[in-house]
Amino acid sequence: MRALSTLAVGSIIAAVAFGLTACTPEAPMPVPSETADPSASATPEPTVAPEPELDPQGTAVDNLAYFDKVNRALITQGGSLDGRSFIDNLVQAGFSKPTMEVTPDRTSINAQADQIQFSVRINGTCLIGQYGNGKYNGVAADLLSDGKCLVGTTRPIDW
Repeated sequence: MRALSTLAVGSIIAAVAFGLTACTPEAPMPVPSETADPSASATPEPTVAPEPELDPQGTAVDNLAYFDKVNRALITQGGSLDGRSFIDNLVQAGFSKPTMEVTPDRTSINAQADQIQFSVRINGTCLIGQYGNGKYNGVAADLLSDGKCLVGTTRPIDW
């Protein structure tokens, strides 16, 4: 019985292999990680943008959000939306009246103007607003070569 058959050798190897795998330990149990701090949030709290404010040392770009907020608030309130109303509202919001310009509310044939424009010079730049047909638009721009913000005829702000 010196020679074992190939089948017998194969059976012995299979039995030994099975026996060895049966002796190996099971997969390690996962260890729970530290529990998260309940006060810590997985997602950061959204930050609320601060309300725009007048920055007297800033440029038109720095103050555009505030300028727009002030003008849109006036429009939302309703009432008279003529040039004087916009100028008075901007003065009340802290802008300097001597730095302002406004186009006429009436045309050369004394009809109501479809659009009015108004502006504030601030630190060598311009805030320009335009209102008409129920729509408002505000922009920041450079001064014109004549040192003004508006092109064309403006009216005196003498009130």
